[in-house]
Amino acid sequence: MESRRLGQSSLEVPSIAFGCNVFGWTADEKTSFALLDAWLDAGFNFLDSADVYSRWHPGNAGGESETIIGNWMKARGNRAKVIVATKLGIEMGPGKKGLSRAYMQQAVEDSLRRLQTDYIDLYQSHRDDPETPIEETLSAYGELIKQGKVREIGASNYAADRLAESLRISAEKGLPRYQSLQPLYNLVERRDFEGALEDLCRKETIGVIPFYSLASGFLTGKYRSHDDTAGRARGSRVEKYLNDYGFGVLKALDEVAKRYDARPGQIAIAWLIARPSITAPIASATTLEQLAELVEAAEIDLDPDSIQKIDDASKPR
Repeated sequence: MESRRLGQSSLEVPSIAFGCNVFGWTADEKTSFALLDAWLDAGFNFLDSADVYSRWHPGNAGGESETIIGNWMKARGNRAKVIVATKLGIEMGPGKKGLSRAYMQQAVEDSLRRLQTDYIDLYQSHRDDPETPIEETLSAYGELIKQGKVREIGASNYAADRLAESLRISAEKGLPRYQSLQPLYNLVERRDFEGALEDLCRKETIGVIPFYSLASGFLTGKYRSHDDTAGRARGSRVEKYLNDYGFGVLKALDEVAKRYDARPGQIAIAWLIARPSITAPIASATTLEQLAELVEAAEIDLDPDSIQKIDDASKPR
């Protein structure tokens, strides 16, 4: 399995990260354990979670994903084999959000407890917090790193100007540096990342681990009409792709998939892996069959003509 350095950090990660937002939502603990076992057996070990996963599901309070990962690592005794990325900052309850020093000290302890570990490999700011000075946030991360509770830090959902400002303050003040960015990026959502943000990441050697790599499942090809969204947990999220542009992207994926005896979703992942700015796209699975497809996607080496065909069909409009 190919490994890639995450930014300028100490972390070497595989070319795909498993998105653990499905744990405690569309995958119960038993299913999650089976998926995690299969993921590790296939040679992958990069897991992305967040404290807020999956608070949106009725009856959940947040922390369900981290709890399942923690239970699995304890049951398997494999903490040292796993790269755990998690995030903080989105509201977990009254007064429990943001990137202030005081809240970060509380949030990290909560995540460590749920994960049943004494350190987090990659701790990420889930979203920018304009109400807290950047220096305060980075200084707090520095304290967590010195305490051995965090190895490396990353940012998620940051605009180019705010990420650039964070990097400047890190350099000037001698504070920890965001080594990764987690942006929304896939073949039907290219506009926000490509341009200033992607250019900054390449210039500053920031690892990029995009989320929604399959556009909530749309790029797998299972949503070809509005009828296909009925009764699906993510059905409402793909409605915006059901148009001439989205169907044009699927057509290109279908054609390239035939060349490689693959499925559209595998080609969508392979396209991300092939992009020079991308370190490891994040993708989820809720069945072992879906997970097997993800694993195979990492082995697909797209030729320049295939990449160009997909580029042309998915060019932002």
